[in-house]
Amino acid sequence: MPLGSLEDHLLDVVVGQQPLDWNSRIRIALGAAKGLEYLHEKANPPVIYRDFKSSNILLNVDFDAKLSDFGLAKLGSVGDTQNVSSRVVGTYGYCAPEYHKTGQLTVKSDVYSFGVVLLELITGKRVIDTTRPCHEQNLVTWAQPIFREPNRFPELADPLLQGEFPEKSLNQAVAIAAMCLQEEPIVRPLISDVVTALSFMSTETGSPSGLTGTALNPLSPKTVEDQGWLQCESPRDVYSLL
Repeated sequence: MPLGSLEDHLLDVVVGQQPLDWNSRIRIALGAAKGLEYLHEKANPPVIYRDFKSSNILLNVDFDAKLSDFGLAKLGSVGDTQNVSSRVVGTYGYCAPEYHKTGQLTVKSDVYSFGVVLLELITGKRVIDTTRPCHEQNLVTWAQPIFREPNRFPELADPLLQGEFPEKSLNQAVAIAAMCLQEEPIVRPLISDVVTALSFMSTETGSPSGLTGTALNPLSPKTVEDQGWLQCESPRDVYSLL
């Protein structure tokens, strides 16, 4: 992809590199959420991504997000039905707690991972960073007390944004991340609910017209290819990698 990964533009910013502005961050979050929505709710059978992280989100020249690297993807079950994996795979920090501890895997495990990436987009911080002070090394652990105090949400904003964001939009993004990062899978939202919320946000913040708050039409394989939310030649390629 022309612009590399989200990690390159968010977490590996070098001197002189233009940081992502707020609208671009919401655009990327929405595109990635739509990719997960297709895997969870449009693909038949559903697919659990299992390794959703910033380095697996690729960007084109318009900062449209594409999901890549389906090597750890797994055919899933409908609803909250659990799969139990004898071998836990994925990337530490992004894995949902129930999957990391017991191997229990559902589409809500991906929703947790999405919450981690959304928190990275908000803060500009890596989920695990041992160079930070001890109490800040785990991004989710550090942010959780702030989630309970809405008046502190602005503390989470990436300093590189220099305050250039609508405070209402920031508060909404933090609230979405907090819901996705709930300890119990059953209380996390479906990814389609996340798409709806982010679509509404992108409309309010005046992002490009391709991001609207209207209801999504059912996605055909051709639509997925045209929209470019998955970095594979066709949805069938997802299954060929399982």
